[in-house]
Amino acid sequence: MTPSTATTRPAPPCAITALDAGALSEAIHARRLSCREVMQAYLARIAALNPGYNAIVSLRPEAELLAEAGACDAELARGRSRGWMHGMPQAIKDLANAAGLPTTLGSPLMKHFVASEDGLMTARMKAAGCIVIGKTNTPEFGLGSHSFNEVFGTTVNAYDPARAAGGSSGGAAVALALRLLPVADGSDFMGSLRNPAAWNNIFGFRPSQGRVPMWPAQDVWISQLGTEGPMGRSVRDVARLLDTQAGWSPHSPLSIAASADAARAIGSMDLKKCRIGWLGDLQGYLPMEPGIVPLCEAALARLAGAGAQVAPARLGMSPERVWEAWLVWRRVLVATRIAPFLLKSGNRARRLAAERIAMNAPIQGTAADLLKLAMLAVAEPVTPGTRMVLTVHDELVFEVPEAEVEDAKKRVKKAMEGVYPLSVPLVVDVGAGDSWKDAH
Repeated sequence: MTPSTATTRPAPPCAITALDAGALSEAIHARRLSCREVMQAYLARIAALNPGYNAIVSLRPEAELLAEAGACDAELARGRSRGWMHGMPQAIKDLANAAGLPTTLGSPLMKHFVASEDGLMTARMKAAGCIVIGKTNTPEFGLGSHSFNEVFGTTVNAYDPARAAGGSSGGAAVALALRLLPVADGSDFMGSLRNPAAWNNIFGFRPSQGRVPMWPAQDVWISQLGTEGPMGRSVRDVARLLDTQAGWSPHSPLSIAASADAARAIGSMDLKKCRIGWLGDLQGYLPMEPGIVPLCEAALARLAGAGAQVAPARLGMSPERVWEAWLVWRRVLVATRIAPFLLKSGNRARRLAAERIAMNAPIQGTAADLLKLAMLAVAEPVTPGTRMVLTVHDELVFEVPEAEVEDAKKRVKKAMEGVYPLSVPLVVDVGAGDSWKDAH
């Protein structure tokens, strides 16, 4: 889908869609608004604006959604509430499962896959009362800061459709900014909750690793760079959604047992007990748009004025080494995620007409080495030729010279020496003490 050209600012929200999620919840539970009225208001705004921005995909039929909203009203009439999100519309990022809806991952390889059960985060939000109306758009496999894919097309910025929405939670951020949803979920590998939030003037929060467990997952031990989390138009809404998403799960052995209790904490926080380290632009290492650093420093000055201790902080290591280590780790984790999709010959047989190139020699072979190929594919920029090789051929045979294997090992070792990148898991001797066990 290609968004239609939006030449004017969106119409102001109606009284219902103007409410933040907390206020909307209060109005529903006080019976000032019916769940059916809320659903009608949001669906009307989606119908008016979404064609121009392409934030929400796989939208369910209106009749089904209104029937579910009516059932929520009937429950309230009997004095029963499912939770604070009772009757509120919610769209799930299209990397997570919602029963009965496609989980395409933004990839043509997955466009016909329909989830048979909810993912853990979806299940928790449903338990809090939300009605899942569809999905939000994301780049293919969630890889990238621009929300474009070949299944649904491009999501454009809520404030300027000529600009990018960010990613990979771009659909969620734009839906929030346009008030197509009260709150939204997303996920973050290296900025995917935060950069689309910043680009669309809403809030995105990456939780500590393990705070919001992810299930189903291919790996629950090693792959710890990505995490799901909340987005909202206010800090209180983000905190409340985090409380819903967070909590230990037997499916995720590294999940944190203690409650997040974020909504209560922000109302009772004593700033005089807070110590804030300000990394800024890493002493000029990170390029910043003019005005960003002074704006952040002004906010920190307000916190300092309220009693917080604010001090400059340093990484304690070269930022270049952190970046190189992260690149190596990312390649390993992404390769093992993508490889299973390439093991099925039908997937590799799919042709991308726009990416065909002339081949000087045929490529033949077996599927046994596809993991090696996936590793090579993500180790360097993915060119049209590389993608064509990955998607056209049923079977591939290739040899990786031993010298290249040894060189790759050396690069991994060099990149990781003396570096402790944030969110990279450590091998922990649980028997050495109880603090780690208590925290998890």
